[in-house]
Amino acid sequence: MSRADRFGPQKRARRRALQAIYQWQLTNQDASEILRQFRVIQDLSQVDEVFFEQLLRGVTEENERLTDVLEPFLDRSMDKVDVMERVVLLIGAWELLNCREIPYRVVLDESVDLARRFGSEQGHSYVNAVLDKVARKWRAVEVAGIGKL
Repeated sequence: MSRADRFGPQKRARRRALQAIYQWQLTNQDASEILRQFRVIQDLSQVDEVFFEQLLRGVTEENERLTDVLEPFLDRSMDKVDVMERVVLLIGAWELLNCREIPYRVVLDESVDLARRFGSEQGHSYVNAVLDKVARKWRAVEVAGIGKL
């Protein structure tokens, strides 16, 4: 299985999670209801559904905590960050904290890609700068390459 094939379903899960969490941010609808809607309306056949659900539930359930731990890395309060960039930052932060099996570089690259595709014109630069600082703090050993040959 190629790298693209292996990570494709996760990439698609992130995109669906971005849409679902964006919907949650705008409507404050229950995450379970959004999940149900996505399963009925969206084509999830090529999506890692388990990862999609983990991202949606993780970000919505840990929103306050994620916001609190992200704010020291921001140049403004989280509520002043563009909604799409906020969603991407929350997803990236949740992955950095909870998905140690996913290399920090993959989390950053995928987050920047989401921000580039769906965010404001320079949103991807902001997301990259914030999550890079976050990764250096939260995954210092991995970023430094300690323990690698």
